[in-house]
Amino acid sequence: MASSSAAAQSFDELENSPDHLLRYTECLKLARREPLLALPVAEKWNADGGGLGARHCVAVATFQSGRYPQAAAQFAAIARDMGQDRPGLRAELWAQAGQAWIEAGQPEKAAESQSKALELKAGDPELWIDRGLSHAAMQAWPRAISDFDKALELRPDDVEILVLRAAAWRNARNPEKALADIGRALRIAPDHTDALLERGFTHLASGSKALANDDFNRVLRIVPPTSAAAHRAEAGLRGDQPGSAAPAPPNAMPKGDVKR
Repeated sequence: MASSSAAAQSFDELENSPDHLLRYTECLKLARREPLLALPVAEKWNADGGGLGARHCVAVATFQSGRYPQAAAQFAAIARDMGQDRPGLRAELWAQAGQAWIEAGQPEKAAESQSKALELKAGDPELWIDRGLSHAAMQAWPRAISDFDKALELRPDDVEILVLRAAAWRNARNPEKALADIGRALRIAPDHTDALLERGFTHLASGSKALANDDFNRVLRIVPPTSAAAHRAEAGLRGDQPGSAAPAPPNAMPKGDVKR
């Protein structure tokens, strides 16, 4: 999603108020730091005529407080109420609605919101990644792969996207294409731990346990022993399959944080 400063500038221009940018920026800071304190502040500002900036701060505070369906509805309502103005900003709002639906465990609704964002901003690879992850959460692997294809067209040779697409190919039971993507990723970044893990799980799914163990052991030599990557590698060495789960997003943000 848009950064705080970029979004603040956009809403400030819409409201055309000299102190709107500062008030909106401070409101967002409080919403991310103390959402339960920010909610009444933002709601009062909205009631006093704070406009779209106030409404957006209410939505962010609602999201940060863990009320994801309500936040999704609020982000979507702002986007709709903007009419045809500012397509880039409306795309970011639909993207935020999609993230809220993902956090709410409703990937179908997330994909719907992300599709609306893509109608407005099809050249943004992050939006294709987001929708691909929603499709992966639905185990709609062909659609996930198609979205990751689009993201790679816009950001060629991006290792993180290659790993995501490889995981989708593995779940779609096409290990050859999964290994092709991982091989490409590892030629770019030979010690990329997510790529090594994905290759290990692909080998494991194909019955090549020795090759899988080589990758898992290599990961354990690279990462700290208490890291999430180490735990995944240890699970792989035990022969535990990750299952038909959605791949983790690249550079995943902590739960409850509104990214981009």
